[in-house]
Amino acid sequence: MESWTWMTVVVLLGLTVRWTVSLNSYSGAGKPPMFGDYEAQRHWQEITLNLPVKQWYFNSSDNNLQYWGLDYPPLTAYHSLLCAYVAKFINPDWVALHTSRGYESQAHKLFMRTTVLAADLLIYIPAVLLYCYSLKEISPKRKIASALCILLYPGLILIDYGHFQNMYNSVSLGFALWGVLGVSCDWDLLGSLAFCLALNYKQMELYHSLPFFCFLLGKCFKKGLRGKGSALFIRIACTVVASFLLCWLPFLTEREHALQVVRRLFPVDRGLFEDKVANIWCSLNVFLKIKDILPRHIQIAISFCFTFLSLLPACIKLTVQPSAKGFRFTLVSCALSFFLFSFQVHEKSILLVSLPVCLVLTEIPFMSTWFLLVSTFSMLPLLLKDQLLLPSVVTVMAFLIACSTFFPMFENTSEEQLQLKSFAVSVRRHLPGFTFLPRIIQCLFLSSVITMILLTILSVTLDPPQKLPDLFSVLICFVSCVNFVFFLVYFNIVIMWDSKNGRNRKKID
Repeated sequence: MESWTWMTVVVLLGLTVRWTVSLNSYSGAGKPPMFGDYEAQRHWQEITLNLPVKQWYFNSSDNNLQYWGLDYPPLTAYHSLLCAYVAKFINPDWVALHTSRGYESQAHKLFMRTTVLAADLLIYIPAVLLYCYSLKEISPKRKIASALCILLYPGLILIDYGHFQNMYNSVSLGFALWGVLGVSCDWDLLGSLAFCLALNYKQMELYHSLPFFCFLLGKCFKKGLRGKGSALFIRIACTVVASFLLCWLPFLTEREHALQVVRRLFPVDRGLFEDKVANIWCSLNVFLKIKDILPRHIQIAISFCFTFLSLLPACIKLTVQPSAKGFRFTLVSCALSFFLFSFQVHEKSILLVSLPVCLVLTEIPFMSTWFLLVSTFSMLPLLLKDQLLLPSVVTVMAFLIACSTFFPMFENTSEEQLQLKSFAVSVRRHLPGFTFLPRIIQCLFLSSVITMILLTILSVTLDPPQKLPDLFSVLICFVSCVNFVFFLVYFNIVIMWDSKNGRNRKKID
């Protein structure tokens, strides 16, 4: 078959898996008074349709911010409004002000599922296909395999179609992927525009912002700030400013209006972390109650310092030695630093790390597959809460089989295939016997997988002690956090010891 015929088969398979998972019960179904996150999306459609723009982010008798108040950037609100117009055309009761609260029907569920699938088809899936098609120095078969594995990544499917069913994570991630594709192919203005759309859809895309900034700034430096570089910098700056102005224009008429939107986007009152999240602060909180000991402003300052310091080396190297490969790996490192150390992290934020990891799947299949499995496991308490055990097992197995089939895992664990050759050579200058790094990695992988399987079985089959009701959730978060710290070290080693970025990268005109 032709490559595009196989790509069509891959898309159909990805859509089938998504639709099947969406048939499960969604988060908060039939549970008043909040009805879960599914209701949040429906409520935003109700608010944006029935209230003027100036009231969308303000508390009022018609817009109780304690009941799923809008807390995402303007592009999310515009998307909700677009969906609301379609919903009103089909059945006005779905978005009627006040009376539609907690609305649940089979027809409405079908509508909401369809909106998620439409967003995937229009934004995320085309970006994945075009990215894989643009990959160089790999065969068409490997491009198709890469697209299949990315589209079968269970974390995104389970969250968008199982937990929320319509949280539209694929919209912001899709825009971000269009941005990656743009700047990697030297379509810098289009890439900048796409990433601005991602950032104006979900503020968590800040996880990816520094690599974009450093990569583009590095390009400008390489072109020369007295010549083409300064012109490129000005064009990019104008694109970014124009994009933000267009998205925020209705909210810039009054200063207080704009500030209220910002306050809704960054609710520092929610605390250092939310629920059980597999990052440093939640794991450390088991032993040291940081949230209770330290004042809020100190927590913010500490999280900022740790986040900034952990991502600084990779960002500096990307600025000094800009390359498409370095950009992809720095996206992983920076997003993971944000997830582990930043303020007010949610467990679903790991999806922002998983996207760039998917992009390096063909370069380091073993480590990428391992990370993507851990990222899905880290959300297990959330998935079990929504009775998504069976969909989780099935999607994880499908993903693992696909990756193992097309990217044989244990055949890709040499120092060179792990991108650790330069690092190992540097270590051997001081420790000549350091030849066992691949075996260490394999042992850590097996230990990680066995631990994840055991904790999953224990969480499903046993009730936690009454005195420790969150025992299994905390253990899952802690084990996942340890894995993520290891991955942060690994990706930074790959970045800092990759001399090819500096010598063999494509010349920037």
